[in-house]
Amino acid sequence: MIEVIDVYKKFGNQTILNGVNLKVEKGQTLALIGGSGKGKSVFLKHMIGLLKPDAGKILIAGQEIAQLHGPKLKALKDRLGIVFQFGALFDSLTVFENVAFPLQEKTKLKEKEIREKVFHELETVGLKDDADKYPAQISGGMRKRVALARCLIMNPDVVFFDEPTTGLDPVIAQSIYKIIQTLHRTRNLTALIVSHEIPGIFKIVDQVAMLHDGKIIFKGTPNEIQASANPFVQQFLHGELE
Repeated sequence: MIEVIDVYKKFGNQTILNGVNLKVEKGQTLALIGGSGKGKSVFLKHMIGLLKPDAGKILIAGQEIAQLHGPKLKALKDRLGIVFQFGALFDSLTVFENVAFPLQEKTKLKEKEIREKVFHELETVGLKDDADKYPAQISGGMRKRVALARCLIMNPDVVFFDEPTTGLDPVIAQSIYKIIQTLHRTRNLTALIVSHEIPGIFKIVDQVAMLHDGKIIFKGTPNEIQASANPFVQQFLHGELE
């Protein structure tokens, strides 16, 4: 479903991605971990077409995203969903209106159909009774769930999560993880989750990849990465590597 082949990216004299290779199979969830400022966000921006690689290829569902334009690019992006780190909600819209927004902008569904779909997704994330509230009236964890519902409303094939539990206390973070895990199981989503929450993130993913010095230095199951003999992996897992 996702294949990254020898991707390079520089900003000025600074190399951020230095030959990244990564593959995520259809229906898999993969956590991308690594130190702060090591390129995870830049990598994610390539995945959703906000940046183009200096060299290499990024294939999603067999299509090279950097080579698509116009209707073909739009068609591919419509199959992708992203949950931003801080939710990226519209402050002037209610929870209901935030979730409904993609349907209103991208489809010709009638108001009744939109309402049914929105409340279905709000129920999925446990916010059916909060539809009339504004982002400023709800907690950070609730805002993350609204962002997730808005992402899911378009039934994406692939979902990218950018630090989905940043700023949340452990109990709320676990509730977000549980929702992601349930959605993966019930909808067979392919997901790439950029996260620094270890080992918590390991409980809900099939694979873990570590980005270090612009390369993927390890990829395997959560158990395999915790047992890895790679010194950089072990230093990072034990908080000794920023």
